[in-house]
Amino acid sequence: MQRDYVFSGHLKSEDIKELRSLLNMTQQELAGFLCVSKRTVERWETTDEVITGAIVPLVEMLLRKPELEETLRLEKNKLKLRIKYMYKSILCTVIDVDELKRKVIIKNYIDNPMMRAFGKNTEPSFEDYEEFLESRCFPRTRDKMKIELKRLGIPFYDPIMIIEKTEGRMAEDDFWLILER
Repeated sequence: MQRDYVFSGHLKSEDIKELRSLLNMTQQELAGFLCVSKRTVERWETTDEVITGAIVPLVEMLLRKPELEETLRLEKNKLKLRIKYMYKSILCTVIDVDELKRKVIIKNYIDNPMMRAFGKNTEPSFEDYEEFLESRCFPRTRDKMKIELKRLGIPFYDPIMIIEKTEGRMAEDDFWLILER
């Protein structure tokens, strides 16, 4: 069965200009946001032809709800360590950490609590963070753990060091971690 949507199926250069103005972006910034080249945005804004393709529903959604851009904006890291909790290629949660001060700040980029690093908990404690890290590693009690640590080139059990080597990947799921210092 064919589904119908409210999208027109095409855009005009005025629509792109309106979106850029609404989002208060330069051509370069809009290009980065839409994952296209600046040249593509320039062409869209100067063409007399209609614009078609996958860009149409995205632009129309943003024209209807420009606040979506802000909810997707990645804030700057204010702490020492940033961990991105990923599901396949989708960023679910950003975890900013200062381990010396034992401070954790998170931002969820997905509504489903089952896909968030800390589930429904939006203000995890440092202990919650430590527990989360260990959940993305093999257990401390693993049989022949020293052999596995040696294989990874790690001198002792440290979740961050293990995650740096394994990306926190587990056999039973598609979640993984990106560490940024």
